[in-house]
Amino acid sequence: MPDRIVVLGAGTMGHGIAQVAALAGFEVALYDIRDEFVDKGLGKIRENLARGVEKGKVAAADRDAALARLAGTSDLARGCAGVALAIEAVPEKIELKREVFGMLDQHCPPGAILATNTSSLSVSEIARATRRPAQVCGMHFFNPVHIMKLLELVRAEQTSDATVAAVRTIGARLGKDCILVKDSPGFASSRLGICVGLEAMRMLEQGVASAEDIDKAMKLGYGFPMGPLELTDQVGLDVRLDIAAYLHRELGTEAFRPPEVLKRLVAEGKLGKKTKEGFYRYP
Repeated sequence: MPDRIVVLGAGTMGHGIAQVAALAGFEVALYDIRDEFVDKGLGKIRENLARGVEKGKVAAADRDAALARLAGTSDLARGCAGVALAIEAVPEKIELKREVFGMLDQHCPPGAILATNTSSLSVSEIARATRRPAQVCGMHFFNPVHIMKLLELVRAEQTSDATVAAVRTIGARLGKDCILVKDSPGFASSRLGICVGLEAMRMLEQGVASAEDIDKAMKLGYGFPMGPLELTDQVGLDVRLDIAAYLHRELGTEAFRPPEVLKRLVAEGKLGKKTKEGFYRYP
């Protein structure tokens, strides 16, 4: 069982993964390209853990132990030293991810597993940027990482049985329920989730119902914890647009053609919660 992990990317997903791993007893290095990004990510972890203590969901001693196991760095070689697992959580750009995996291949120990948190991109293509494709897989976490129980494990064309077994064990230690899917565009979760979200946007465009009522239909009628338009605001409209465009290109079905309302809001800089406006407005 690996005891040291490096997480690349200190943004929303990266610092969430680092937090969960540190709470699970792993020694964690949180890496980003600039110290201010690292510091911001570590600050978010401290805030999340403080709220957990206030709400009685995290013991103060567990918080302190997790923070003691966590370190930030902008030195990739230092962050990768001695790790048994690297988890990449950088933006959803295939060229960037391939570049990052080439660097991970160079800096991580030979036996280390290299995992990508991509929600839709080809893990097999990412694996080809390394000299250890059998040790590459997808570990797709869900936002917010410290709350969402699902971990989608993605088996690339080259992923070995030993790698799959190892990440299943790690996922269980992180407190996640794992599903295993074949490497295909959108995997299981994004392919289904994006399809529902895009249809909700088309319904909004056509005046079928308000955003509030479309979301309420799915929450009260189908038990969704969050409506598809609310979820898009949470994830980021720009992220959803990139994924939809990718799936439309790769799968060639009209179900994934990005709706005009999504393209317009992104062009206007209305990206959801992170910009205080998307399908909803936020104070």
